[in-house]
Amino acid sequence: MATKSLKYCTGFVAVLIVITIIQYGNSNPLMDLSVHTSVGEIKASYKKAVSSCMFLRRLPILLALNRATITCLFGLCHFTRKVSSKITRSKMLHAAKRVHLVQNQWINAAGVRSRCYSVNAPTTKLFINGQFVESKATEWIDLHNPATNEVVTRVPKSTQTEMEDAVAAAKDAFKSWSKTSILTRQQLMFKFQNVIKANMKELAKNITLEQGKTLMDAEGDVLRGLQVVEHCCSVTSLQLGETLPGIAKDMDTHSYKIPLGVCAGITPFNFPAMIPLWMFPMALVCGNTYVIKPSERDPGACMMLVEMLQDCGAPKGVVNVIHGSHDSVNFICDNPDIRAISFVGSDQAGKYIYERGSKHGKRVQCNMGAKNHGVIMPDANKENTLNQLVGAAFGAAGQRCMALTTAVFVGDAKKWIPDLIDRAQKLKVNAGHEPDADLGPVISPQSKQRILDLVESGKQQGAKILLDGRDVKVPGYEKGNFVGPTILADVKPSMTCYTEEIFGPVLVTMEVDTMDDAVNLINSNPYGNGTAIFTTNGATARKFTQDIDVGQVGVNVPIPVPLPMFSFTGSRGSFMGDTNFYGKAGVNFYTQTKTVTQMWREQDATDTKAAVSMPVFR
Repeated sequence: MATKSLKYCTGFVAVLIVITIIQYGNSNPLMDLSVHTSVGEIKASYKKAVSSCMFLRRLPILLALNRATITCLFGLCHFTRKVSSKITRSKMLHAAKRVHLVQNQWINAAGVRSRCYSVNAPTTKLFINGQFVESKATEWIDLHNPATNEVVTRVPKSTQTEMEDAVAAAKDAFKSWSKTSILTRQQLMFKFQNVIKANMKELAKNITLEQGKTLMDAEGDVLRGLQVVEHCCSVTSLQLGETLPGIAKDMDTHSYKIPLGVCAGITPFNFPAMIPLWMFPMALVCGNTYVIKPSERDPGACMMLVEMLQDCGAPKGVVNVIHGSHDSVNFICDNPDIRAISFVGSDQAGKYIYERGSKHGKRVQCNMGAKNHGVIMPDANKENTLNQLVGAAFGAAGQRCMALTTAVFVGDAKKWIPDLIDRAQKLKVNAGHEPDADLGPVISPQSKQRILDLVESGKQQGAKILLDGRDVKVPGYEKGNFVGPTILADVKPSMTCYTEEIFGPVLVTMEVDTMDDAVNLINSNPYGNGTAIFTTNGATARKFTQDIDVGQVGVNVPIPVPLPMFSFTGSRGSFMGDTNFYGKAGVNFYTQTKTVTQMWREQDATDTKAAVSMPVFR
């Protein structure tokens, strides 16, 4: 009798422990999954995990977790989620998905290595016509945690039918969405930005899991996207047309901006939240509908965002998500119902998408590669300049299209290089969720190898490696894709490490005699995404900003990405298209101008009696 009582007591305690882990498991960001899974699948996955794990069966506390207690557990969790009105449905679903990793957490806590085999990994869903859909794909892409290289989820290569369904849903939704009032669309953005704010930490944890960047950097990723959503709330001013009355007797002309139709976006891996938020909110608030293909390397944040938008009241079909690689890109470029394409990514892909999409009559904007220079003048504030160089070069493991990858020291400023090395050496390389991490891993083993090869090519071509982070070791994450801060000196413009975008935590340094030499060097480079000058002389700064042929210029600002009231204005080899991202340019990209000229003869007026009631606009 005592044994039986002890068993039930232990079972009750186990239930409480598991509920606590599920509800408050945020202490370990690696517990968050990106996939969208039903409650039934969660139950089945949990039961299978417990029953198949021989180690867990040996734990006395789990012997009491029989079928009844498991049912009770999920019933209590469901009740808790149901009555918690302060948490959005998106956040509740996201919390529930952590159940998939409870088994792994317990095993890891006991010092037993857990494995996630591809065939057993959960799947990432499609989002079509307001619903998460399990793909019928025959080909899948394994998504790995960059810090461990363990499989997190499997991403489908969407079938032709699934992609056509997504476009059909967007096309059908456009009929009604394009006719909604601008105030209705504005209100949706107000709600959306509030939900993003409430779930910023959840989004950041997912980004860290799938992409690898630090939690603080991941929150910055979300914040910069959120700022675009906030700017979309100004659509009532942004989408204003023009009117010129009386161009002739009884004749007026006015123009206004109307939506295009179905638009599409193709996003990169390095900003899983920010880049999607550059695209579909602006398109939607202008009256378009959207099909987005997030990077197959980290689609989780995008999936969470579209679910949040749906929870805010967006009609079914206004935004849809497909997955894949080459075939899905070709589909977007070729489909006749897609009117415009936004792309951010590599040079090769951008040029291909621009050419193929334009050939099919689509409006296309492509942000591509970069080689961003920072010019350090001898009169610059040394402490601030060096700190900003280190942050801009090595933050996010150098995986930013606006990372400062080339430091050009003018005159005596080259004497600061040893101090630059000292600061870079102090940066902590670790898994992104670790509290002491300054930079996390790069996205994949292939990316790491490419970075190592480019550093080695610099050495072979005559550059000096002043700081070598190629062999960095991170205890506990030996299989992660880590590269430490690396600094090259004596780099020449002909070297491969200068001509190619490295996209890793590597800073190349160059030395010139004058600012004019620095300007000539930068203007000779084919890219035009961003550049910066560090100086305390206003005249020097003004001359630099006037002479430089780069789309975005910072003065004592290392990463001069404009806020959304302006536009992202990369130029030359870094951009293809005629209209840039977000801001006024973004509105112009997602709308077309219609001009109406009308004549109403004054003598034809029939009822001229004044109306005295208050006009009401509906």
